[in-house]
Parts: sequence; structure tokens; C-alpha cells
Amino acid sequence: MFVTFLVAFAVFMVIDLIWLGVIAAPFYRNQIGFLMAKNVNWAAAVLFYIIFIVGMVVFVIQPALTAQSITSAILLGALFGLVTYATYDLTNLATLEGWPLTLVVVDIIWGTTLSVLVSTITYILMNAFF
Repeated sequence: MFVTFLVAFAVFMVIDLIWLGVIAAPFYRNQIGFLMAKNVNWAAAVLFYIIFIVGMVVFVIQPALTAQSITSAILLGALFGLVTYATYDLTNLATLEGWPLTLVVVDIIWGTTLSVLVSTITYILMNAFF
């Protein structure tokens, strides 16, 4: 399972850093720039990545590998991304003044998409090489 974690971690980092660092950075600055820190708290970010990817491995990728079902990787990945990102975004919408609805929608779609991509690519790589 540790190898699965490492593969998923690498896949996640590549995809999410392209999204956050290149594609969506202007969008996030426009939506919540007034809340963004000047410097990233890398300890908190890495801890999030570790916890999130452990969840993906335990609840999505490993069950799909055990079942030998790419469909499971896709569907469970979508559900995991939807649940986790909706939890974050809808909680912020409910509790933070000025949290934009547009951000909620985009971020939930992104989290769902990211989770599908990571779980599916990791599933394919694990079957091909391990």
C-alpha cells in the first residue's frame, strides 16, 4: 500500500500544482485574494496532501485495485472528491462572510475531477508496473 501511496502522491502533486500554480491561480486570487496568505504554509499544505492521499488510497484506489475495476476507481474517486471538496467549500460558504459561491462551484468540480484523475491514473500505473 505504501507504493500505491507514493504513486498517488506523485500524480496528485503534478496535477494539483499545475492547477493551483498555473491554470487557476488568477481565479483564486480574484475570488479570495483578500484572504490569501502572502506565503504558503508548506507544513499545513504537505499535511493536507498526506491525509488526503491516504484517504484516496484507503477508500478509493486500494478497493479498485482489489476489485480490478477501473470503473470503481473512477466512480469512487468522483465520490471521494465530491465529498471532501464539498465539505470544505460548503463549510466555508456557511461560516465565512464573503466566501464566493462561484468559488464553491468551481472548487467542488475541480476536487471531483482531480480525484477522478488521480485515482484512475494511479490505478492504471499500479496495474502496469506493480
